[in-house]
Amino acid sequence: MNNHLMLWPLLVQVLLTIFIFIVLAKRKKQSIADGTANREAAALDNKAWPEDVVKASNNIENQFQTPVLFYALCLAFVVNNGVTAITLSLAWVYAVSRIAHAYIHVGSNYVPKRLRYFMIGVVSLIAMAVILGLQLAGLY
Repeated sequence: MNNHLMLWPLLVQVLLTIFIFIVLAKRKKQSIADGTANREAAALDNKAWPEDVVKASNNIENQFQTPVLFYALCLAFVVNNGVTAITLSLAWVYAVSRIAHAYIHVGSNYVPKRLRYFMIGVVSLIAMAVILGLQLAGLY
C-alpha cells in the first residue's frame, strides 16, 4: 500500500484545526462588533468571552491534545512503511470522529454525543498504537 495515503487523514485533521481557528476569529470579531464581548475581561480570562467564542476556543485546545498523538502515529506508520488498509482505515475513523466532535463542540455542545465521538477517536488511536507496537516488534 502507498504509505503516502496516510497523509490524507493527517491533512484533514490539520485543516480541521485551521478551520476552527477561523471560526474562533470570526466569532471574536462578531462579539466585539455587536458589543457582547467585555474586551478588558476577555484579555485576562478566555472564559469572559460569550459562550459561542468559548466553545470555539475550548475546541482549539482540544485540537492540541489527542491530535498530537495522531500526527505522531501517522508519521510513524509512514516512516516505518507500516501503512495497511487497517491502519489507514483507523486513521480515517479518527479524522472523521474529530470532525464530528468539533461540529458538536462548537455547536450544540451536547456532551453525551460529543463524548461518543471523542471515544471513537481515542479507541482508534489506541488500536493504531497497538498495531504500531506490534509492527515494531515484528509481530504484525
